[in-house]
Amino acid sequence: MTIIPTTRASLLLRLRDPKDHDAWVEFVSLYEPVIYRVLRRAGLQDADAIEVLQDLFLAVNRNIGRWELGAEHGSFRGWLRRVTRNLVVSWVRRQTRQVTTSSIDLDALLESRSAVDGPETNEFDRELRRALFHLASERVRVEVRPQTWQAFWESAVSETSVAEAAIKLGMTVGAVRVAKCRIIARLREVVAEMEKGT
Repeated sequence: MTIIPTTRASLLLRLRDPKDHDAWVEFVSLYEPVIYRVLRRAGLQDADAIEVLQDLFLAVNRNIGRWELGAEHGSFRGWLRRVTRNLVVSWVRRQTRQVTTSSIDLDALLESRSAVDGPETNEFDRELRRALFHLASERVRVEVRPQTWQAFWESAVSETSVAEAAIKLGMTVGAVRVAKCRIIARLREVVAEMEKGT
């Protein structure tokens, strides 16, 4: 089981400063794609998901000063999931058009609980891992030669066999394996740096 990183306490504290633009850029770049995909999977259309996202970031902005760090208050991610769920419910209620249960099941949203290991939590965590991978990939990709990146991508992401990737890229099997291992190691370093705020 993959351990999901928690949102750094230092980032949460920096978000309390409305002048810390870099903190908000980092926070939005991490959570926007995560929450957008969760909203779309919940049945919201693109424009509606964007509207709820804006409401969510406004809610975080307004309430982050009252957020208390500590195990007794629960995780920030758990709080963010609950706020997202509540905003979806509020959005559905505000709509003047008829919402069918096939698109969004309001009763299920109202009755759902944010269990620590429930499907809502697992989906949110999966999306967070995906966002961290994409952010780290953007950084690492510019650090290596295009052929090295392609060798990693083919063998690790596209799940092409190492032998097939070597033939496709005109590389040796060993060179593809080395590229894959080095880039995976570098991605882990970048994710660790992002978690620590370095």
